[in-house]
Amino acid sequence: VQLQACGGGLVQAGGSLRLSCAAPGRSFSRSLLGWFRQAPGKEREFVAGINWSGRNTSYSDSVQGRFTISRDNAKNTEYLQMNNLKPEDTAVYYCAADAQFFAPVTTIPGEYEYWGQGTQVTVSS
Repeated sequence: VQLQACGGGLVQAGGSLRLSCAAPGRSFSRSLLGWFRQAPGKEREFVAGINWSGRNTSYSDSVQGRFTISRDNAKNTEYLQMNNLKPEDTAVYYCAADAQFFAPVTTIPGEYEYWGQGTQVTVSS
């Protein structure tokens, strides 16, 4: 199953973007969903995660208070609202899903079995 991420682009510092990630062909309504990012020369890092019900979320310290993760189980889609973007947010953003049901939020990339193709976010200063 290939997740499909979209919504990236070029934005000035202080601007906003909303990423979406759809999962055609398989329901993830009972799965943990997450967003990761990878900047050039750096390892992939956790950005945000949301449990199956949407009641529990987790964010990296670097995006806490600026980014919001959400999900719409009826549409089998997750979102990442990114506000007050900074140049250091520039990266390829990946959505991810856990194959297990009802798993708690985790920041570990290896715990997610399904990944999107990535969408580029570039923030200019």
